[in-house]
Formats: sequence, C-alpha cells, structure tokens
Amino acid sequence: MTNDLKPIRSESDHEAAMAEVERLWGAESGTPDGDRLDLLITLIDAYESRAYPMDTPDPIDAIQFRMEQLGLTRKDLEPLIGTRARVAEIMNRKRGLSIDMIRRLHKELGISAEVLIRPTRNEEAA
Repeated sequence: MTNDLKPIRSESDHEAAMAEVERLWGAESGTPDGDRLDLLITLIDAYESRAYPMDTPDPIDAIQFRMEQLGLTRKDLEPLIGTRARVAEIMNRKRGLSIDMIRRLHKELGISAEVLIRPTRNEEAA
C-alpha cells in the first residue's frame, strides 16, 4: 500500500475515499491499513465539514426535539420558562428566551447553551 493520501477537494475525491474506507473497514488499529483508515476518516470528516456544513438548530426547534425525546408537554416547560402564557409566547416565537430561561433549559433538559442563545428564525428575519 503506497502512502498516496492527499486532501479531498472534490466529490469524486470524496467518493474514492469512501470506497477506500469501505475496503479498509475493520482493519486492525496500529497496522498500515488501520493507520490509513484513520487518516482517510479524518480527511473525509474535514471535507464533509466544509462541503456540507450543518447549521446549528433554531432554539425552539431544539426545545421541541428534546421535548419529543423526553415525552414532555408545554406544561412541563412552565417551571423552566414561566407561566402557560409565557411558554406559549416562547414556543410560538413571539418572545425570545431570557438568560435565566436559557440556564434552566440547559441544566434541566441538557440542551446546548450555544444553541439556546441563537436567535430564533423569527428574530433572524426581523
């Protein structure tokens, strides 16, 4: 096996690297094939991060997703956000999250603070 690894710069490079990973899959760590597999995965990850960037989710979408995961209702958010009316305003994107709400949602639901501090879709459009 030659050491001909190079950066992945195109979709065809990506496809070739993926095919090589498939061929090497299961190679023992610390062997030449295992080392090559590790390097290819690193190169593929770098290319995919550039070629297919993933936006951080909207805070409300993140809250809704976590609610679904945990089987929570809007009523369950009241201790974290406030009154029923306040929960409705937040979840309907009529009002932004306060720092205290962000802290409580992060602590109790495990939602990334980085996600929660982002503006919602409605705030970005304003």
